[in-house]
Amino acid sequence: MADDDSTTLKRAKKSKHKKKRQRDNDEDRKAKKKHKKEKKKLKKESIDDGDDTSVTAKKAKKAAKKAKKEKKRKQKELDEKIVSSSAIEFYPDGLKTLQLAKNQEDEKQKAAAAVAEAKAAAAAEEKGQSAANSANNITLLLFYQYVEPCWDDDQFQVALKFVTDQGNKYGLTGRMRVAKEGLNCTLTGSHDGIRNWCAALRTFDGGRSKIDQVTGETITEFAKTEFKLTDDLPPKQRFPKLHAFEVVEIVNYGLAGNRAPEIAKYGGTHLEPEDYNNKMCEKDTVIIDVRNHYEANIGRFNPPEGGAKMIDPMMRKSTEFPIWLDKPETKEMLRGKQVLMYCTGGVRCERASALLKQKIETEDDTKSLGIKGVYQLQGGIDKYFKQFPEGGLWKGKNYVFDKRFSHAPPKVEAVDRTKKVLGDDEVAKVENVVDGIPSSAADEILGACEGCSKPWDMYRGKRRCPTCGVPSLICRECFDKDKFGVKKLGRDVRCDLCITEDVRNKQQLREREEREMKEYENNIKQKLGEKYEPYMQRKHAITRKPKANPERITRLFLKNMCAKQMDEEKLLEFLHPAKVTHIQWLTDRNTGAFYGSAFIEVKTAEDAGSVLAANGMTVLGRRMTVKYQKPDEKSIWPVPGTEVGVE
Repeated sequence: MADDDSTTLKRAKKSKHKKKRQRDNDEDRKAKKKHKKEKKKLKKESIDDGDDTSVTAKKAKKAAKKAKKEKKRKQKELDEKIVSSSAIEFYPDGLKTLQLAKNQEDEKQKAAAAVAEAKAAAAAEEKGQSAANSANNITLLLFYQYVEPCWDDDQFQVALKFVTDQGNKYGLTGRMRVAKEGLNCTLTGSHDGIRNWCAALRTFDGGRSKIDQVTGETITEFAKTEFKLTDDLPPKQRFPKLHAFEVVEIVNYGLAGNRAPEIAKYGGTHLEPEDYNNKMCEKDTVIIDVRNHYEANIGRFNPPEGGAKMIDPMMRKSTEFPIWLDKPETKEMLRGKQVLMYCTGGVRCERASALLKQKIETEDDTKSLGIKGVYQLQGGIDKYFKQFPEGGLWKGKNYVFDKRFSHAPPKVEAVDRTKKVLGDDEVAKVENVVDGIPSSAADEILGACEGCSKPWDMYRGKRRCPTCGVPSLICRECFDKDKFGVKKLGRDVRCDLCITEDVRNKQQLREREEREMKEYENNIKQKLGEKYEPYMQRKHAITRKPKANPERITRLFLKNMCAKQMDEEKLLEFLHPAKVTHIQWLTDRNTGAFYGSAFIEVKTAEDAGSVLAANGMTVLGRRMTVKYQKPDEKSIWPVPGTEVGVE
C-alpha cells in the first residue's frame, strides 16, 4: 500500500513539473511574439518619423526586378516574331571551312570599297569575334507590313525618313518599297546591324501608337511584324546600296485607293507552315500560286495524289491577278473548294486573299461558288523552308529577288553544294547530316532552257523574252554561244508562256492585255458606280528611273492621253515626283476641245528624264507617249498663262 502511495506521489510531482515547463514555454513564446510586435511597431514609428530609406530601397529593388521580368517577357514575344536560319547550317564541316575561307578572301578584296563592311568588321573585332565569323557575317532580311488606315502625306514622309535614316545608321543595303499603305523590304547587312534596325522599327509609331484595351500597353505600327532572317551569307550576296522607293502600292496589283480591299476585314486565314503542309494533303482543295509564271516555272509545291490541286494563273506581272480572278473559268476552278494561296514571303497573298474574300462577301456570282475558306501561307516559301529544310512538299527552286537569285530548301542546297565543291565522295557524309536527303533531290530540275530545251533552272544575265519582257531561262552554254557570236539567240527564242499562248510579238500581247483590261474595267465600273475611278498606272511598280538627258532638255511632248478625263491634277499626280512648272494643253483649232496632247516644262533636266521614263505607261486607260521636245528658237517658251497652279 505504501509503495502505491509513493508511486502516485511521484507521478503527481512529475505531472506538476511538466505543466510548469509547458507554462514557461508558453510564456517564452508569448514574450518573443510580443518582442517582435514591439520591434515592428518601433520600425513603423521610425518610418512615420521620416526614416524610410531602407524601405524605399527595397521597393525600388522590387520594382526593378519586376521591370526586368517584364522586359524579358516582351523580348521573348519579339524574338518569336524573328524567324532566322543559317545559310550554311546543313553544310558538312569541310564545306563550311572552305566557304568561310572564301568569304574571308572575298571580304579582303572588297574592303577598300565597302566602307560600311569595314565598320562592321571593326565592330566585330571589338566584340572579340573571329575574322572568319566577321567575314561571313552577312544577314538577309525579308519583311513586309501593311498599315491600316493608310498614312497621310505627313506620316508617310516621317516613315520614309525614319526607315532611310535608320538603314544608313546601321549600314544596311537593299530595297525598301515605301507606300502610304506600308513597307515591303529586302535588305542585307551585318548580323547585329539587321537586328538593331528591326528593333528600331518596332519602336516607330509615327504618332499613331495605340493602347491595348486588355493590357494597357502601347502598340506601335510594327510591334507584331514578322521579320525573316537568313544569316551566314557570303559578302558577294550583299546589295551594293540602300534604295528607298516611293511607291503607290507595296505590291503593284493596281488596287490602290478605293479599289484596295481592307486586309484587316477581308484578309485570308494565315496558316503556319506545318498547318499549311497538312492542308495541302486535303481533298476538295486548290492551291493558287500567286507568283509570276516564270517563278513557278523553276519551283512549286507538289501536293500528294488525292490532295490539293495546283493552279498557276500564268501571270507575267501582279496586275494581271485581279483580271484573272474575275474570269468565269477561274471561278469554276474554285467552286466548292477551300482555297490556299502562297508566294515568296507572304506579301503578295495579303491583297490577293483579301480580294477573293471581298468578292465572296459582296458579289453574288462569287458568293454562289460555295468556297469553303481562303487560307495563305504565313511567311511564304521562305518561312516554309525554315520549318521544312528538307523541302516538305516543295519541288525545285525558289526564285528570289535578291543576290541569291534562286535557291533550293536548305538541306537539298547542302547536298548540291557538297557535290559541286567537294565531289560525289563527300555526298554520303552530308546525307547523314541532312537526315538522308537523296543526292537525286539536288539533281531535280523543273525548268528548261529556252534556247536548247535542256533541263535548267538558273536565271542569269540580263536577257529577257523579246515578246513579253520577263526574265529568260537560258543555260550557260547557250548564253556563251550568244555572247561570243557562235549562235545568236534570235527573237524566236521566247519564254515558255509565250510559246504556250502562241504570242509572237509585242503588239499581239499588248492588244490582248488592253482588251482584257477594258473588259475588267467595265465590270469594275458597274460594281463601283459613282465611286469608280479609272485605273492609273502611277509611278509604275517602283519610282521611275530617270532616262538619260545629255542635252539637258526640260521641255517634253505628251500625246495619247485621255481627252475626257485628263486634267492638271491627274497629270501632276501621275508624273510625280517630277516637278512640272508649265502645261500647254493642245486644243482643236475649230472646236477648242482638248484632244489628248500637251507640251510641258519641268524644273530640271533630271525631272525631264523621270517624265520620259513614263513613256508607254498606262494613264486613265490609254498608253501615253512621251518624248523630249526642244523649244523652237523663234517661239516663246514657256507660253505665258500655262503656269501650273494658276487659274
